[in-house]
Parts: sequence; C-alpha cells; structure tokens
Amino acid sequence: MAFVPGTGHAQPPDPAVTTQQVCVPKPGRAACQSLLRTDLPAVRSLTPGALPPGYGPPHIRSAYQLPFGAGRGRTVAIVSAFHYPTAEADLAEYRRTYGLPPCTTANGCFDQVYATGSQPPFDSSWALESAIDIDAVSASCPACNIVLVEAASNTIGDLLNAVTVARMGVPNVFPPAKFISMSWGDGENNLQPIIDQTYFNHPGIAFVASSGNTGGVTQWPAASQYITSAGGTVLNQIPGPIQGPQRNRPRNWFESAWSGTGCGCSPFQPKPAWQTDAICPGSRTSADVAALASPSTPLAVYTTTPTPTMETGWLQVGGTSVAAPLVAGMYALAGNPGPNDRPNSYPYANRRAFWDINVGTAGAFSATLGYDAPTGVGSPRGVRGFRR
Repeated sequence: MAFVPGTGHAQPPDPAVTTQQVCVPKPGRAACQSLLRTDLPAVRSLTPGALPPGYGPPHIRSAYQLPFGAGRGRTVAIVSAFHYPTAEADLAEYRRTYGLPPCTTANGCFDQVYATGSQPPFDSSWALESAIDIDAVSASCPACNIVLVEAASNTIGDLLNAVTVARMGVPNVFPPAKFISMSWGDGENNLQPIIDQTYFNHPGIAFVASSGNTGGVTQWPAASQYITSAGGTVLNQIPGPIQGPQRNRPRNWFESAWSGTGCGCSPFQPKPAWQTDAICPGSRTSADVAALASPSTPLAVYTTTPTPTMETGWLQVGGTSVAAPLVAGMYALAGNPGPNDRPNSYPYANRRAFWDINVGTAGAFSATLGYDAPTGVGSPRGVRGFRR
C-alpha cells in the first residue's frame, strides 16, 4: 500500500500494478521470493546519463541514511539456485549506470561459485532472482565484495549445501562469509529446528532471509531463531513533511508495511531470548526488521539473461527477495559481527537505529508503534542497528 500524505494512513493497492511471481512454488523445493512488474515493459537501453525507472542505489542510500564507502573488504555471499550465465556482465552494466565502482572477478570484488564444483543447469526464474540479489547488495553496500554461490538446484538439500559453502568459503577463491543472504523459502515443519543446528547455529555470521511474500504467514529459513528475518515495506517519496515516528526521515521518505510480507508466529521455532513481544508468546515472531519490498515502489534490476517472460534489460521488481540482500549489505556496512555474537539480536539492542513503522497490515497482523510482526523493530536508520 502507498501512503496518503497528511492522513497518517495507507491507501489500497493500486489496481494498475500487476505482477508475476518469478518462482512458482513446487512441492519439496524452495521458491525464490521475487515479484516482477508486468504492467511496466522492460527498458532495453537508456539514453546517456539517464537512470532506469524504479529505485536504485541513490534512493536506497538516501532513504536508509547509509554511509557511502563503508564495507570495503567485506564479503556478502548470496545463496541462490541454478546458473545465471550473464551475472558478471549484467552486474557491470548495473554498476556503470549508477556510477558505482567496478565489481569484477579480475579486481577481486565479484565471484560466481558453483556449490558442488560443477556448473548447475540454467533456470530463467532463478537467474532473475540472482540478478535481483547482486544488484540489491550493490545498492546498499557498493564497496562490498559479492560472491554468488549457485546451488545445484532449488531443493532444500542443495540450497543448504550452498549455505555451507558460503559459510566456509573456498580456498584461493573467497574467504568464509560473515554475511549471507537467502532470498528463498519454504513452508515450516517440525524438522527445521533440528536442521538449523547444523546449518545456521553459527555465531559471528549474519544470516539474512526473506520473510516471504505470503501476506501474514511465516516461512523458513527466515523463521529460524538464528536468522534475521527481513520483512517488506512500501517505500514512498512524498511531497510534504512527515509527522509521527518517521518525522525526521530525510527527503520526505515514508514507509508502511507491505501487505504481501510474510510474518507472524512460527508453529515450531522457539522464541529467542532477545525477542520479548507478546504477539507470539513462547514462539518465534517474524519479522525482525524490514526494508523495501513492495512491487508498487519497485527496485530497478538489470539482466540480459531472458526472464521467464523472455524480457531483458531494465526491469522493476519487488518481493522480500529485495529486502533480504539490502539488509545483508547493511550488516556488512556496519562491520564484522563479534565472533561469539548472534547478529540477529543486534536490531533488538539498538531499536533507536530504526524507523518505527506504524502504518499498514499483512494478513491478520498490523504495523503498530513499537515492535510488530510485519516490520519487526522497523526499517534501518543508518547501520548502527546492525552492530553490537
């Protein structure tokens, strides 16, 4: 939903906005959490000096008050599935368009790693997901190194293997990642808390996952007690001053909870000690934080690998697949986590470093003053909330 200036309320979704779910859920397989705008055609090329439609690095930096130049030398690992054949070339064009420093294999900034050692098969949906992820990390942390770890498939086992590769690093290729972004998920079950112990119970690593595009329903791995669950917002620029919790935001940015964001009470995950809300007594509440995800206020992304609808060029996208890599990049901006720390506890200890979002609903859950399920502690106000 978009904000109605001067009212303090959200307005219904724009019926002119139409989207396509990029990854179609299939039994036994994880789905990526991205949405492609279908009412807006792809832009094949731009006139010199022009920027594409949709939000890009300048907007993300302004809306979230991010420091420019921080994060150098830190690696954000993106765990995705299947192969994205034009990843490095597309990333180069994205960064050139926005005036960001080159991020290439040659200069040591970018790596594309096959989790099993062999190139995975191609999948157009997951290639677009990977494009969204590397562009979003570039938008929030332009100085960060990026490694795209490609799982052999989108089965949970293959994706978890890729998580391990990201966490452990590859000798002479990239070091163990302290920041791992996962823009995919699956429904919850009672085995996942056991799986978490092997794959996510690792202090000193900031695991970030999309909370889902499920409109008030939780998903895993975002619901894990060891992961930062990134919920979604509608991010608007409005013409007049803002009142209420977001009144000090720069350049009249305003956020509300996105109605499609995954959130709520986990039926299986225990509540972390630092999460003290009464929304879900005794069980994990998702989300922890929130950032741009609504396709009505989309992120611009570039790809020359054809999408499932055979489009190439500049596209406009949404979904909590956008929020997770944005937040992972912000963790990297903030600095390496303490080796024995649980980085998903940091936002709860630094609530003043987030904009409190109190407008919007997702399913049965509403954004309210203070912590709430759709947006957690809020959206980032700089990066102080992502360190000890």
